[in-house]
Amino acid sequence: MKIILGSQSKGRKKILEEMGYDFEVIPPNIDEKSIRMDDPVKLTLALAHAKADAVIPKIAEDAILITSDQVVVWRGKIREKPENEKEAREFLTSYTRYPAETVTAVVVINTSNGKRVEGVDIARVWFKPIPEELVQKYLATGDVFHQAGGFSTIHPLLENYVERIEGAPDSVIGLPKELTRRLIKECVA
Repeated sequence: MKIILGSQSKGRKKILEEMGYDFEVIPPNIDEKSIRMDDPVKLTLALAHAKADAVIPKIAEDAILITSDQVVVWRGKIREKPENEKEAREFLTSYTRYPAETVTAVVVINTSNGKRVEGVDIARVWFKPIPEELVQKYLATGDVFHQAGGFSTIHPLLENYVERIEGAPDSVIGLPKELTRRLIKECVA
């Protein structure tokens, strides 16, 4: 059965490729800011379901649809993609004091029978102090505005500043492999 990734995330695409799946990408194009909740688990699940609901009408044949959403929680506060340079800088410099917790929801749907399953994975990232000149270079790439919490642990400018990850590194990137495999199996069973 055809697999569709309902995401524009380069990281999620890379992870699905690493998992050995042949798939097509259909961007969900939703207004993520229109869905608001204080609970990061409920928020990411609601957003992943909204993305799935936006992609389903675009699918012409039976398929397995995978959507995902991620937020970063820092000291109990939800952080999504930074809205401006000031916020991005604040995010990046704060992670040396306290870890960033990634909350990643995955939704998998079998469009042939309508079966829909979901799961959430949580990981933590500790960063070494990031020098100001490196923060400036990272901000200049623009990549900071495309990631929850404003960081990517696999970005060439930041990867050497990751002190440690508690949990699955692929979960921090945006698509936990183990959870995704389990949900796909559940959906086709």
